[in-house]
Amino acid sequence: MFGIINASAKNFLVQWIVQKEILHFADKYLCGHLIDIGCGGKPYQELLAPYIEKHTGVDHYGTIHDKSHIDLLGTAYEIPVDNSSFDNAICTAVLEHLEEPEQALRECHRVLKPGGHAIYSVPFIWHLHEEPRDFYRYSKYGLKYLFKKAGFELIQIKALSGFWVTFGQLFVYNIYRLNRGPLRYIPVIPCIGIVIQGISYLLDKLDKSEQWTWMYMIIVRKYESERLSNSQTL
Repeated sequence: MFGIINASAKNFLVQWIVQKEILHFADKYLCGHLIDIGCGGKPYQELLAPYIEKHTGVDHYGTIHDKSHIDLLGTAYEIPVDNSSFDNAICTAVLEHLEEPEQALRECHRVLKPGGHAIYSVPFIWHLHEEPRDFYRYSKYGLKYLFKKAGFELIQIKALSGFWVTFGQLFVYNIYRLNRGPLRYIPVIPCIGIVIQGISYLLDKLDKSEQWTWMYMIIVRKYESERLSNSQTL
């Protein structure tokens, strides 16, 4: 059983779901040299190690995350490498923080080798975070449009939850606002949060209304032929 990466009692459930899905898709699509766009502290480095040969992280100098794992200083719009440098790409919870998402997708397309896959995670229903650099939320229809316009072949868009996980997780984030003063020294709020997340997970199993998902995971592929890519662009 895999461990939970960068999770606290506050967001244990969603981190577990994301990690589980990344593992599933890594086994199917990742290999060789991986570019991690907006890598921060490279939270999935250990998780992905069995599937790839090299893990290169790119991020900008002003990131609020741990800079010690950055291999390339750059941006999602300008990655300092040649065309077709990487076999695969991963970009998790980054696209909502970019003013020009299409430009970033085109840059990922540029640095991927023909036939290379990319795994993205993108929020749909989620609270404001990392303000003020929080610009967008994406429906599955908007994602399909953006990725195809950038020249990618769309393999899958998967909703990671239904209403109950989304509602439960946001409720837990909300009650954590009370976790101050004397409450910080006794684990009342964390315990309540864990219970809510557990109940939410079970209810989501019974009724997974995907139009309420908190996040999508998207799998795309760079066409082997530029002609095919151009013919699919909207």
